[in-house]
Amino acid sequence: MGENREPLLLKKEEEEEYYEDCPGCKVERIKCSDSSVPIKHVFFIFIVTLCAALPISSLFPFLYFMVRDFHIADREEDISYYAGYVGSSFMLGRALTSILWGMIADRYGRKPVVIIGTITVVIFNALFGLSTNFWMAIGMRFLLGSLCGIIGTMRAYSSEICRKEYHSLGLSAVSTSWGIGLVIGPAIGGYLAQPAEKYPGIFSKESLFGRFPYLLPCLVTSLFALVATIISFWLPETLHKHNKTNKDQHDLHDVAEGPTNGLSLSESMKHSERRIPNSQKSLLKNWPLVSAIIVYCVFQLHDMAYLEIFSLWAVSPRSLGGLSFTSANVGQVLAITGVGLLLFQLFAYPSVERIVGPVMISRVGAVLSIPLLASYPYIALLSGFCLSIALNCASVLKNVLSVSITTGLLIMQNRAVAQEQRGAANGISMSLMSFSKTIGPAVGGSLLSWAQRRQDADILPGKQAN
Repeated sequence: MGENREPLLLKKEEEEEYYEDCPGCKVERIKCSDSSVPIKHVFFIFIVTLCAALPISSLFPFLYFMVRDFHIADREEDISYYAGYVGSSFMLGRALTSILWGMIADRYGRKPVVIIGTITVVIFNALFGLSTNFWMAIGMRFLLGSLCGIIGTMRAYSSEICRKEYHSLGLSAVSTSWGIGLVIGPAIGGYLAQPAEKYPGIFSKESLFGRFPYLLPCLVTSLFALVATIISFWLPETLHKHNKTNKDQHDLHDVAEGPTNGLSLSESMKHSERRIPNSQKSLLKNWPLVSAIIVYCVFQLHDMAYLEIFSLWAVSPRSLGGLSFTSANVGQVLAITGVGLLLFQLFAYPSVERIVGPVMISRVGAVLSIPLLASYPYIALLSGFCLSIALNCASVLKNVLSVSITTGLLIMQNRAVAQEQRGAANGISMSLMSFSKTIGPAVGGSLLSWAQRRQDADILPGKQAN
């Protein structure tokens, strides 16, 4: 091992000078000398990303009831309409600030942005659970989205902390944690919302959780974010902090990671030069990056609308085309989905990605999603055990496809730019994606409300539009 490492280090020193006080250089040295799987770092990435993902969807199972308790909707059919705006406020806040957080991460480091983001979740997610009216709920969700810049930063971080052969593992940890958070979050919300009604032997109606029936799931998420905040202090900084500018820094990044996939060192460097554009080139002129971001935004709009509609549709009464589920029923379905998603990402996705590549995974996932989504109105016609089996299978498959598409697109985005632009690139991606997700819940809630008012229409009846 030492014989193979020494020439690599000598070659590295000839091309780039190490700075002893630079955290990025220290990480590069570690990556150069240690070729083992970075299990600890992948675990940290998973936990921090999960902290950011949980608040996004944990409100969906109880959002219908929360908006109902605000007494802002005149009719039951209008509850989904107002719920869509509460869901959108988070994404609007994130859309307005994601590029700024990306620039801050590129200027001051990934670690400060992550710590600020986890502290934001601790504070504002708990305050959302204390909301007493519609506008307070929107305000807390907007601030939560505005001040939490974790996701884009962690995407860049996962590419920098892992050697090249483990890039798919690092980004898979981000997308898996994200996907699990989007399904486990609603499970937490479904089981823990309105605890005084579900668990009267433990929580009385006069207790804090009886007076604020949606505080408990938000508080649990905030406590998890507190743990993630503590873990964040152990994250090694990956940003290079020195005055010397090297236009070929991304080549050094690949050299540090050594040969992969049977390529020699020189071949690996040439391959890197062909794949990654000049670091001074405008990100908006980087077509591989821009195309990946466009497709990513389309799928994220679709996924966010699906998450909103699924929970609202499941708790809606049968008379309006729903399933008449309780929030606990929704939580159970999404908990099962989370387990299935975790197993797939841990044991199946890395092998599939190595065989067919990220582009093909995204294409196949997109095609298979169409007939799957078209089956949901027919699933609503089932009942009992058949409904449970069909709904759980459809939910697991839908989320597996969504996370596979997302992971493939993230790999393409991060491979399209050099390290010094990775934070800004992911910031642009997050900003545009957040605008898409801002539209998703509002449009999804409005469409569901419209469909529920047209149950017996001759054209596009609501039962099929659902």
